[in-house]
Amino acid sequence: MQVLVIDSETRDPLVEPQARRHSKSPSSSYYLFHFIAQVFLDCDLHLAYKEKYGKPIDTLRNKVVWITGASSGIGEHLAYVLASAGCKLILSARREVELLRVKERCIAGNKLLTADDVEVLVLDVVAIETHEEAFKHVINKFGKLDILVNNAGRTQRALWAEIEIDVDRQMFELNVFGTISLSRIAMKYFSKRGEGHIAVTSSLAGVMSVPFSATYTATKHALHGYFGALRLETFGQNTKITIFCPGPTQTPFLAESFTGKSGEKLGEETAVSDAKMSSERCANLFAVALANEIYEAWAAYPKVMLLVHICAYYPNILNLLPKFISSKKFLDMRDSKQVLKTE
Repeated sequence: MQVLVIDSETRDPLVEPQARRHSKSPSSSYYLFHFIAQVFLDCDLHLAYKEKYGKPIDTLRNKVVWITGASSGIGEHLAYVLASAGCKLILSARREVELLRVKERCIAGNKLLTADDVEVLVLDVVAIETHEEAFKHVINKFGKLDILVNNAGRTQRALWAEIEIDVDRQMFELNVFGTISLSRIAMKYFSKRGEGHIAVTSSLAGVMSVPFSATYTATKHALHGYFGALRLETFGQNTKITIFCPGPTQTPFLAESFTGKSGEKLGEETAVSDAKMSSERCANLFAVALANEIYEAWAAYPKVMLLVHICAYYPNILNLLPKFISSKKFLDMRDSKQVLKTE
């Protein structure tokens, strides 16, 4: 007789709503409770609960954490949070100068780390042929790896019909295949070691589709598919997976954004807006998700979180949304200014 083993997360009364989507017929009052809670929270209810009552971030002290895309944005600020908690870090991106700047800030005034505890490792995640050697370098440096954080990636602003197929390929190479390649190497290592943690920066665009970012949306949905399958394959093992899904965040993401044309960058300055979560807050929530080994975590201010909950759990209402919220309004919510001609 087969016995179904249910992990501890599914027994948590405040388990993240996205996991509940796969459970048996939860009551409508459960969803309504989550819906109302989002009026007051900047993350999903499970993450908020763990931030207040779960494991503190400093329980990660002495963990060896490798962060890709660590030269700016969420990756940069996650490095600062983890450095403050006493994690040993490997910082990777293409820009060595920026990585060195992040390293200096990680160790400045930090009594828990020395310069030798933060390694700068220049890496282009698209160059898959370099991944094995980079991984060996990490193990040789620190003797182990505890957490791999796949944060490298770029966003996109483009009209669906005008996206060149080469752009689709390039975005999948960066946002998906580079991440999967590095994670497979790490997964083989973690399986032999008997423990480990793989994290990936997704997006709320991986939970619901968004207009004017078709390829970006597709890459984030792909990550959920890949790591969702890995999670099912590794039930009962001591390998953890975290998919972190931020909404609009105050980072310089538009400057490097893909458009619909191959080789072109949007080159827009990201508008400062109170509607966007700060990089510092976003990184702190990411670290909470890592410390508490949460599988999927959402983070955004209430307006966006409410919209995502509607899209995820009230499909009949979702069908009515276009009558009240135009596609241009979606774009304005993300960027806080017009960055793309939509008419």
